[in-house]
Amino acid sequence: MNLRAKSLAGTEAVGRVVADVLVPGDVVLLTGDLGAGKTAFAKSVAAGLGVTEPVVSPTFTIVREYDGRIPLVHVDVYRLDHPNDAQDLALDELLDEGRIVLVEWGERISASLPADRIEVSLGAGPSDDARDLTVEVRGAAWVPRRAALEAALRAAGPDVGELP
Repeated sequence: MNLRAKSLAGTEAVGRVVADVLVPGDVVLLTGDLGAGKTAFAKSVAAGLGVTEPVVSPTFTIVREYDGRIPLVHVDVYRLDHPNDAQDLALDELLDEGRIVLVEWGERISASLPADRIEVSLGAGPSDDARDLTVEVRGAAWVPRRAALEAALRAAGPDVGELP
């Protein structure tokens, strides 16, 4: 689904909608250029999951964990030198412990991630705060939840519109 968030509030609304449909074990892969809004989106997913502590980019620590209604693991693989370095992160363990795993720059390690996931691509929109987002679900686990996610995204609010 292709969306335009007309403002930061729109990007946050999309993140909260995604958070509402997530269940333990889900993976969210975020892609986009530097400054595209990946961390802002991650913060809104965390807020939607009930995380109350400040959410910061894990660029240098690579992995940060947060408590919410479902625990969240926020990973940023920008600084990994090779896709094989993802194995050192113990992603299998993080995924097996009933958490949601959100990965910034996820395209760099997509082969190491489960096939069942949400992929969110963020890019600059027509104004400074606007973002164009593509939200795609992958894998059989998302088949029964896809329609509900798309309906919720269409109703995300006045700062979010669907692109053709």
